[in-house]
Amino acid sequence: MAGGWARDGAVQDQIDDTVSDAVSAARARMPVGESERWCIECGEEIPEKRRSALPGVKRCVECQSGLDASARSAGINRRGSKDSQLR
Repeated sequence: MAGGWARDGAVQDQIDDTVSDAVSAARARMPVGESERWCIECGEEIPEKRRSALPGVKRCVECQSGLDASARSAGINRRGSKDSQLR
């Protein structure tokens, strides 16, 4: 059941689009190509198991964890507040 001017199923469409965008963004961040033997950040050797498990890896676990922690999400706000719609 939709409310206001929205058609039935509009909320589910927003949820589906958000999930689809997140999956696409995650796939775009996946490394591709041949793995590096040495970390491009700190120079430590990347273990063979990591290189075979994740083709295209360029960083050791510690450096990649730090990079992932500092990454910010820049998604689309599909739920705009009423205040922003009134301006």
